[in-house]
Amino acid sequence: MYQRLSAVLFPIVAVLLIGAGLWGYQEHQEKNRILVKAENQYQRAFHDLSYHMDQLHEELGNTLAVSSASNFHRKGLINMWRLTSQAQSEVNQLPLTLMPFHETEELLANISKFSYKTAMRDLTKQPLSPAEMKILTTLYDQSKEIKNDLRKVQESVLNDHLQWMDVEMLLASGAENYDNDIIDGFQLMNKRVTENGDIDWGPTMTAMNRRMSMQSDSGPTITAEDAKRKAADFLGLKDVSGMKAVENGADTDFATYSVSVPTPNRQTSRQLEFTKVGGKLVYFLTERTVKEKIVDIPGAVQAGTAFLKEHGYDGMRAVSYDEYNNVASIMFARVVNGVTVYPEKVTVKVALDDAEVAGLSAGELLFHPTTEKIAEPGMSEAEARKQLNPNFKVKDASLAIIRNDLDEEVLCYEFLGSINGGDYRIYFNADNGFEEKIERIRDSDAEASGA
Repeated sequence: MYQRLSAVLFPIVAVLLIGAGLWGYQEHQEKNRILVKAENQYQRAFHDLSYHMDQLHEELGNTLAVSSASNFHRKGLINMWRLTSQAQSEVNQLPLTLMPFHETEELLANISKFSYKTAMRDLTKQPLSPAEMKILTTLYDQSKEIKNDLRKVQESVLNDHLQWMDVEMLLASGAENYDNDIIDGFQLMNKRVTENGDIDWGPTMTAMNRRMSMQSDSGPTITAEDAKRKAADFLGLKDVSGMKAVENGADTDFATYSVSVPTPNRQTSRQLEFTKVGGKLVYFLTERTVKEKIVDIPGAVQAGTAFLKEHGYDGMRAVSYDEYNNVASIMFARVVNGVTVYPEKVTVKVALDDAEVAGLSAGELLFHPTTEKIAEPGMSEAEARKQLNPNFKVKDASLAIIRNDLDEEVLCYEFLGSINGGDYRIYFNADNGFEEKIERIRDSDAEASGA
């Protein structure tokens, strides 16, 4: 009997064992393929990083070698911005998140910002200053150190066949002491950057990295109970019982109170946030499901406009429109003496089933001084029109204040029109005619703004 049973089971067991072995082998091969692919990606990113840091150092040297009045500076700065952007991308592809490397990453980010912002200005009228040339000299010296450190790591990787997957596993293990040339090399780079200290980037970077002064830093300091009453006033309620207020960011420059407001049916959730100093509204949000769309774009804009007027946000006009899950998100900008001030904006969310305003984001206004007076333009609209493409069909023209690519607020002539089957907004500096920005207008934006 046992012989018969074994004769039947043996082939079955043998097949199962062979199948399990084949499955295990295939899984092992698939795992190896994934590891090899990841290792190849890491190696490519690392060697590209080393190459681009070599190029960056060379580009800095070339830029410093020519006269401050040379036209080559713009080309050099653009190349520096391109190379640092590529280097940042490559750093992000390496498993360095668990390694102290943030100082070097911040240096690359600042080089990218500095080179871009400087290259974008008219260097024929405003050439590089002695302070900016000093910054380039400092960057040249620091990039040489980083380049040399990367080369040493690269030599170790090539000569000793080091694997980036080993680095990833070591960092993920949480061990305090690492015996790995790649980790040691990158830690040395970060240490050098730290020891070199901060660079005085001057006014060029001050504007880019500025913290805008809050307009809510004046006025009385409110309490949690005050925040509840403000929430009740905003929503048109008399009873504050059931409301909960929680302080956020205590002892910081931007302390706020978040207020949760219960609803009778408990099917919706309402949240409001107010600044602790001044009691200004940061945002209001009602969370509920909007199952159907009945309200069109003009109806949503009308509801948002009425809501803003009701709550003291006067002189706003719709400038853009987005829609998601049957909720419209409409951006409104302030209009001062016929000039649209785009940096002074709020966003209103409107439910498209019944036109109820389900949210208001007013944080942008807290970081921008209220514009009361606008300087006269240095050139006429007719002069600005001469800069347009002859085939551009103008539908509307007005003045607007925008934030340009240099992060500066400038007064512009805003031309709305069409060319090549598309609608565009083109902004020309109202003082010198410089083309500051071009934007493609979507159909929903045009309908919302009435363009």
